[in-house]
Amino acid sequence: MTPMTTNTPFPELTLDPDYKGFPFTAEPCRASEIAGRGWNILADDLPFPIAVLQRSALEHNLAWMHDYTQRKGVLLAPHGKTTMSPELFAAQLETGAWGMTFATAYQASVGIRSGARRIIIANQVVCDADLDALDALLAQTDGLRIWFLVDSLAQVALIEDWAARRARARRFEVLLEMGIPGKRTGCRTLEEALAVAEAISRSSAVCLAGVEVYEGSVANCDSEHDARAVTELVRRVVEVARACDARALWSQGDDHILLTAGGSAVFDLVIPLLRTQGLSRPVHGVLRAGCYITHDHLNYARFLGQLEKREGLDRSLRPALSVWSMVESVPEPGLALLTCGRRDISYDLEMPVALRIARRGERSAQAVQSAPAAWSITALNDQHAYLSFDPAGTAPAVGDRVELGISHPCTTFDKWRWVPIVEDDGRVTGAIHTRF
Repeated sequence: MTPMTTNTPFPELTLDPDYKGFPFTAEPCRASEIAGRGWNILADDLPFPIAVLQRSALEHNLAWMHDYTQRKGVLLAPHGKTTMSPELFAAQLETGAWGMTFATAYQASVGIRSGARRIIIANQVVCDADLDALDALLAQTDGLRIWFLVDSLAQVALIEDWAARRARARRFEVLLEMGIPGKRTGCRTLEEALAVAEAISRSSAVCLAGVEVYEGSVANCDSEHDARAVTELVRRVVEVARACDARALWSQGDDHILLTAGGSAVFDLVIPLLRTQGLSRPVHGVLRAGCYITHDHLNYARFLGQLEKREGLDRSLRPALSVWSMVESVPEPGLALLTCGRRDISYDLEMPVALRIARRGERSAQAVQSAPAAWSITALNDQHAYLSFDPAGTAPAVGDRVELGISHPCTTFDKWRWVPIVEDDGRVTGAIHTRF
């Protein structure tokens, strides 16, 4: 059997009972046919727990970020590790994304099959197999450009050794990464950065296309602190870019310099970096926020509240991803157990939050109620969520449905091979799948 080439588009998603969350007794169907099934989350047509994407919020977030980057005069390369969904990648590209960002060569291959032709790997590439993969992807895919991060002389030497052993003439396009002491990867000082940049400029295996930084490590959701800390980081990165420019260390084959930053929390604060002026070539400033497409109910919601104040916005992004679960037991006053656990929902940053309750048998979206403020998820097992409530107040009952909000969408998506898209009234009208 001839292997499928790595740039072959994905076939349309076909769902069947092998997918968690798909009704066991339902006939398989393509994603484009799912609306015809007439399913509704509130009618218990799908088994619980089930992660869902709200179409109206997805569309709002795609349009909002497109408008935001257009107004700011920067490019967008969303981080695809958030969703790893070909359907969502295509939606981001169709809504004006300049390219996509990924963390690994495998993830990049999924993005390429989804239509991306400009890819930033916001990570160091050090493995022979990954360098082989990038070399093959570039050879197989017309018009493809890939940039990855370099932050040490050891990494430059490693890539040169790979090229010598493989007898490859390719020069990979790389970005010099600036880092933060005590945090993630990246050069810590100007002197270190220039030493690495000089080595790249002399290399026959890599060429310097620009500078990269991740600012999220310095943010703590205090606007005064975050603005000060990120501004100082931006100043350091601009200093490095200007020093590289003065020494003519950039790739000779490019007519622009790529400067890129931006997680999903304080991306507004790196806009000055992405709009740097006065270099010998025009700058392509690329924002890499990824979680914007679904946002969340806790961590990023708090950070975006600060952004809204800094930017003078009435609103910004809306949470689009949630997990519906069912009350399976109320074994004692003040405690209910839900059919949702660590295999279904994020818990890496904080526990989920109870958003809404739909009483057993209730199918009307208008009758869905906000969960009482006293309700809280206190713990998760593999398959259970512990819901604490005030016995003297509103109590959940066996068979009720509870919608849970999340903190950090990345680690909910990786628990689902598919996610239905629902309308505001609960109707299932589409689906996406993931490729983790």
